[in-house]
Amino acid sequence: MRVRTMVAGLAATSVLLTGCGVGLEAQGRPQKSDKPDSAAVSDARKKLADLVVKGRAPKTGFDRDEFGPAWSDVDRNGCDTRNDILKRDLEGEKFKSGTHDCIVLSGTLHDPYSGKTIDFRRGQDTSSDVQIDHLVPLSDAWQKGAQQWSATKRKEFANDPLNLLAVDGPLNGQKSDSDAATWLPPRKAYRCAYIARQIDVKAKYEVWVTSAEKDAMQTILDAC
Repeated sequence: MRVRTMVAGLAATSVLLTGCGVGLEAQGRPQKSDKPDSAAVSDARKKLADLVVKGRAPKTGFDRDEFGPAWSDVDRNGCDTRNDILKRDLEGEKFKSGTHDCIVLSGTLHDPYSGKTIDFRRGQDTSSDVQIDHLVPLSDAWQKGAQQWSATKRKEFANDPLNLLAVDGPLNGQKSDSDAATWLPPRKAYRCAYIARQIDVKAKYEVWVTSAEKDAMQTILDAC
């Protein structure tokens, strides 16, 4: 029952964000293989070629609140986006009773960025061990087009499962608002998938790239 509820919730998110039904994998479900297949890499190259290349705009006016509350229940399934992503990306989850399998208390993350296995435990001193990363950071998007978006579009972007991934907390902090020109996952085996996902997100929302960022993305794809 929990799996069906989760699938329905993420499918509803895809309808809300894109206007059409999209499978779980298209919404960012981690793949069993770290490396995208040749078709996915080819698609990423085509999308990268079509992205607008411009300089980074000033960060003036950026605030997390510009992208709506963290985290919203955009798919109206009764669970906030953070818990939706924890349910999607963790294994062996246990839930707080009385929350309809919504609030994740514990689980195991096979972190794609580092390759580590992390035991997640919800709590004041432990929840931050696993964080939800925006593959395209909100600040990066703000400086590459999102300043001109409506509040609704920014909220959708911040909660889109395609742009979200449960990862090692310290590495997420290290990444901060870096783009591909200044930060890549230390685990090289995941870099192709990481860049392909970033390109998918930027293409979907028409977020532009800097020339240095595009060069870095192209370099990774050439090695895939």
